[in-house]
Amino acid sequence: MRHITKTLLGIGLAGASLLAATSAYADTDVKFQLNWYAGGANAGFAAALQEGYYKDAGLNVTIIQGNGSANTAQLVASGQADLAYADAVAVSQLIAKGAPMKVVATVYQSNPNEVEALKSSGITSIADLKGKKIGVPAGSSQVTMLPLFLDANNLKESDVNLLNMPTASMVPALLQKQVDAILGSVDDYHIQLDSQGADVTGFMFADHGVPTVSTSIFASEEFIKDNPDVLKKFISASLKGWGFALKNSDQAVADLKKTFPDVDTKLAAQQLAAIPPLFCSGGTKYIGKATDAHWSQTQDLLSKVGLLPEGKDPTMYYTNDYLPPESELEPCNQ
Repeated sequence: MRHITKTLLGIGLAGASLLAATSAYADTDVKFQLNWYAGGANAGFAAALQEGYYKDAGLNVTIIQGNGSANTAQLVASGQADLAYADAVAVSQLIAKGAPMKVVATVYQSNPNEVEALKSSGITSIADLKGKKIGVPAGSSQVTMLPLFLDANNLKESDVNLLNMPTASMVPALLQKQVDAILGSVDDYHIQLDSQGADVTGFMFADHGVPTVSTSIFASEEFIKDNPDVLKKFISASLKGWGFALKNSDQAVADLKKTFPDVDTKLAAQQLAAIPPLFCSGGTKYIGKATDAHWSQTQDLLSKVGLLPEGKDPTMYYTNDYLPPESELEPCNQ
């Protein structure tokens, strides 16, 4: 105590006040829950941590791996987590049922879903899928969204033969030509196929009529109310991390490995290389900020297949109040 008193006398009262304020802010702990196991899809957050963006904002951030967007959304809805990252569909579904939380920044402006076929199949357009067998992952929300994709491209569900199968069987089934195509994703199944030397044609939902708001940072309303400044600084630092990761992929993967030593760096690099198109689709002008029109379109599309209730004001799902000003956001080059 004497040592502390002498030190405070030495730096003066004003300096002591500043030191106390700085120390208090630097001790702000933030636990951030991911949607899935750490990989290239989370590299921006690891970059924000290891490149010092969180530290510069006065935040001591702990990043926690997840086990699926639905589970992560439920953790926040039930009060077991305050700040998290998950697919906006899973989050919005719980908000529509009364869960007190909000999306506060959107990283993936479109979902990573795509229909994938081997080039050797002769499928070169979505119209070529008519009459074909398509493997779909049993129990996935991707399957629920497939009718939107088909309808946007002048096909009906009855035009294709959908085969439900375990997720682990999807890629082998396509490679062994048990199906003509699969309902996959650019950041997972496509990478698995590439790693096995397959030459693949992919039809992304985002580019073919179904650009729905996707993976986002969200928080409980209690956390938002009690920690507005912390939330603003966290979002700003996170988006800086993503800006860094998209321009410096090798270092971002190294940051990911430093944060999560068990990460497969080759796979993480492939995942990070696959996702940049998802950051600036849907008419978005800035990384991290989904437009009101994009949210309205998402509400309209998802309500058609029962993933969201009809007639709701989409602003019930999100707020842009805690984003940095546009002058500080990374612009999209489109």
